[in-house]
Amino acid sequence: MKTHRIAHYPGDGIGVDVTDAAIAVLHAAARRAGGFQLEFTRFDWGVAYHEKHGRVAPADFIAQLRPFDAIFLGAVGWPARLPDGITLRPLIEIRQTFDQWACVRPARTFTGVPCPLAGRPTIDMVVVRENSEGEYVDNGGRFHPGAPEEFAVQSALHTRRGIERALRFGFDLARKRRHRLTLATKSNAQRYAFALWDEVLEQLAPQYADVETDKQHIDAIAMNFVRRPEFFDVVVASNLFGDILTDLSGAITGGLGLNPSANLNPERRAPSLFEPVHGSAPDIAGKGIANPVGAILSGAMMLDWFGEVAAARAIRAAVDATLAAGHGTPDLGGRLSTTALAEKIVAALA
Repeated sequence: MKTHRIAHYPGDGIGVDVTDAAIAVLHAAARRAGGFQLEFTRFDWGVAYHEKHGRVAPADFIAQLRPFDAIFLGAVGWPARLPDGITLRPLIEIRQTFDQWACVRPARTFTGVPCPLAGRPTIDMVVVRENSEGEYVDNGGRFHPGAPEEFAVQSALHTRRGIERALRFGFDLARKRRHRLTLATKSNAQRYAFALWDEVLEQLAPQYADVETDKQHIDAIAMNFVRRPEFFDVVVASNLFGDILTDLSGAITGGLGLNPSANLNPERRAPSLFEPVHGSAPDIAGKGIANPVGAILSGAMMLDWFGEVAAARAIRAAVDATLAAGHGTPDLGGRLSTTALAEKIVAALA
């Protein structure tokens, strides 16, 4: 039987709760589908590991992760115990070292989940976030720290290669969906970096004549996500813009607890990473009330990546049916615990 080997990195806060719940659903889907099994190896890195060892993850953590077929992450961060800039570094290093340059973040409305927007529009969009460069490259520094004349420099890095491959990925995805691509830009103010994004879009668009393209400044997209979200199909954005927009897409579709994501190495030369969009939510950590749906749907994206398409489809159908029946955690207006909601989804699988 085919075995997919997965590094389980639960991380901090509710990351532990939601990944444990999601793994139970994934195993149930594998049993139902037959023909493959999932083998998880757990790595308890994060804030608690730092408190014991003085670092968030061991020095060789990249080497430990490299042999796996995929990485399944919960969430990282606990600002009251350790600055986010420290806890986030291993995740950024994973993305950049494994060249997980395509961050794919779908967001859609669900029957049974309240939509905060007037008129309850039907939303079904995917943000493709360039994930390897841009604003998250560690390029800069602080000078004269603590002095009145202290200053900081942080430079974003955008390459033609990085922009082109992100846009091509978006175009190819749009061809499988509703044939519309929107670029998030800010070339009116960032006249070097985002002028390059605009130029690459203009050069590529004729090669994808079947895809309707447009570009909107990031502030206009933020407004239009709220004003007319049903317009958007595939949105391609830089690292920072994609990060911000996907928090907003979660808010307008019913909550961040619902949104999955995949950090892909499309060439499959290194493991890809799958994680819910939400953070570690320390305020509810350990209370057993975190919404596991984002993690469960991230697991479904991982199964798609493995080629286990039927099992992934079954998970999404089970999630849809469970939410449509009114079952939910407190963030969705329900009363179920993290584990109880996962159990409902497992029951729907059967």
